[in-house]
Amino acid sequence: MPGTTKDLRRSLHHAGYYPELVSDVLDVALAGEDVLAHLVHPETTFDTELRRHVTVLVLTPSRLVLAHVDDHPADSEHPSASASATTESVPLRHLHTVALTHVVPVPAQHRAGAVPVELTLALGWGAVRRIDLEPAACGDPACDADHGLTGTSAPDDVVVRVSAEAEGAEAVRAAVAFARTLSAATAQAR
Repeated sequence: MPGTTKDLRRSLHHAGYYPELVSDVLDVALAGEDVLAHLVHPETTFDTELRRHVTVLVLTPSRLVLAHVDDHPADSEHPSASASATTESVPLRHLHTVALTHVVPVPAQHRAGAVPVELTLALGWGAVRRIDLEPAACGDPACDADHGLTGTSAPDDVVVRVSAEAEGAEAVRAAVAFARTLSAATAQAR
């Protein structure tokens, strides 16, 4: 797993999404702390127009530093395009969950060490929670009473999905390596 600041800068330039801007905001957030591992995940979405975004996760000896950078197209109020860059630093001891979802195409044929076709990395430290609600029901099919709502509350501070189909197998391999390093670091931080 590439871990130095030089490797991080190389990954930012490879992603090609405002690498100097992302590097500068990360430099401020890192405040000179060593880079142990990183994951750079550029995304392009289409709604009514093309939008680009990058999420960068950087592991240091004491923190997880996140950067999110988004495009903002020109409009009637803003004559030129702009970007917003947000960083967040989470002490490793506050990172409560590192949830990994590995997607494999034919599980019966899976071989040890094979890279999944997709990895979703969900990290939680209690800043954001997702609540999914649905109408509650009882076991009586003839019952029409209002039983209120039922649901789940799950941490949802940051979710990064890396797909071999979209980003390539090497990107998934890098995400798995980062997840392994982060998991080990959070276990040691307790």
